Amino acid sequence: MNKLFRITLLITFIIMGCENAFSQVFVHRPPIYIVNGVRMSEDEVKRIDPDDIATNTLLPADEESVAKYGQDASNGVILISLRYDTPARFEIDGESALLADYVSRNVKWEYPANPVARVVIRLTIKPDGVAVVDEVLEATEKRLLKRVLKALATAPRWVPAMKDGKGVESTYTLRMTLPLGMKMPRERSIPIIIGGS
Repeated sequence: MNKLFRITLLITFIIMGCENAFSQVFVHRPPIYIVNGVRMSEDEVKRIDPDDIATNTLLPADEESVAKYGQDASNGVILISLRYDTPARFEIDGESALLADYVSRNVKWEYPANPVARVVIRLTIKPDGVAVVDEVLEATEKRLLKRVLKALATAPRWVPAMKDGKGVESTYTLRMTLPLGMKMPRERSIPIIIGGS
C-alpha cells in the first residue's frame, strides 16, 4: 500500500468519523410527550391551548425515564397535565369533526372572486358545550370574518372538556385560511440599498 493511498484512506476515515459524530450531535430528536398519562405526538401537543395546561415537567433523560417510558425517553420526557381529564371536541351527528371543515362548508368564499384570507379566533367552550367567541386574534378580510362569525353562531354544541365526570370550561383557537388548501400570499417587499452606486 503506497504512502499517498494510506494518507487518503486515513483522511477519509477521519472525515467520515467527524460526519457521524456531527450527525449524532446535531440531529433533532424531540422528547416524548405524556399528556394526562397518554403519549401524544409533538403536533398534537402544539394544538393544545396553553391556557388549558395546568403543569408541565421536564424529566431528565436518565435510566429511570428510559425504564419507565422506553428507549425514546433517552431524548427526554415532558409530562403535561391539563386542567381537564378529556378535551372538548366538536361533533356533528355524534361523529368527531374539525371545526374548520364545518365553517368552510358553511361559508361561501370562492377564489379569485375573493382574495385568500385568514382568520384566527379564540373560543371559550362552556361546560354545557356552548362555544363563545372570546377574541378575534387575526382577520385579513372583514367580510370573511363576518361570515365565519355567523357560521360559528349556528354551529352545533361541543362535547365539553370533562374533569372528574363534570363539564368544565376550556379554550379552543380556530385558525383557518379560506378557500381551504390555499396559502396566504407572501407580502411583497422592496429591497433598500444603502450606499454604493
